[in-house]
Amino acid sequence: MLLEETKLDLSRDGTVYSFLNWASQKFLRAGITSHRLDAEILIADGLKISRTELMTHPERILNRAEEQMLCSRIERRVLREPVSHITGNQEFWSLDFAVNEKVLTPRPETEILIEQCLKALEKISTPVRILDLGTGSGVLSIVLAKEISQCQITALENSALEIARKNALHHAVTDQICFVSGDFMQIDWQGPYHLIVSNPPYIASENLLTCMPEVRQYEPPQALDGGEDGLDYYRYIVPMAWEQLEKNGWLVLEIGHNQASAVVEIFEDCSRYQDLQVVQDYSGYDRVVLARTMNG
Repeated sequence: MLLEETKLDLSRDGTVYSFLNWASQKFLRAGITSHRLDAEILIADGLKISRTELMTHPERILNRAEEQMLCSRIERRVLREPVSHITGNQEFWSLDFAVNEKVLTPRPETEILIEQCLKALEKISTPVRILDLGTGSGVLSIVLAKEISQCQITALENSALEIARKNALHHAVTDQICFVSGDFMQIDWQGPYHLIVSNPPYIASENLLTCMPEVRQYEPPQALDGGEDGLDYYRYIVPMAWEQLEKNGWLVLEIGHNQASAVVEIFEDCSRYQDLQVVQDYSGYDRVVLARTMNG
């Protein structure tokens, strides 16, 4: 029935171009703002071609099997399943990463976290030791490993590590990363480190129900829920990190866009950090808080 309904909406020529227009309009009616981009990504990925090839050969005729496969993808997106879950991958730092429903899909704004880590480590000449708290798909550890050849990273994760290990193998950095399974609020971090980085869960529990469907219905709750006010993990990480960092070591944390003042206060209450900074993302939202441990 789905295929028959789809054919009623499609142009009679059966081309990629007509299917793309149909999919884009279907997404638009479903309230998906990135309707055209999502349609291009899903169709190109499904046909195993680039988006450039998709646009330069709009006259390609879809066969019945291709239409059925693409219709299934389109319907999944209409139900607000994330594009990354449908394709099984997500681009981050111009690299391709495998993702699934067990890990948080990396967001573009998290690249600011990477930028600040690299900036903080610029003056460290010795082999760098890094701790990644809650590694998820492994994007932070893997990008840092690729950007810093002389580094050793410990990546802690409470849930399954299959995706992170798969991504590390794909990007040839398995020799630089030690993946450890466990709750970082309960196990030994085994410091000291020159840098500790984390994108912890920071959504207030009651706000989870108001998140967009892609997040609320498909992202793992344990990667989102930051407790009653969204700050539970910061209250644990900030004082604990001080004990696990080298002198002048850096703690770099992603935050929610309205959490800067609260997280800064947690740092200040600890009284063991200096050079406290709040960094905005490219949309102008507060996105990262970082600070350096004091000498003494």
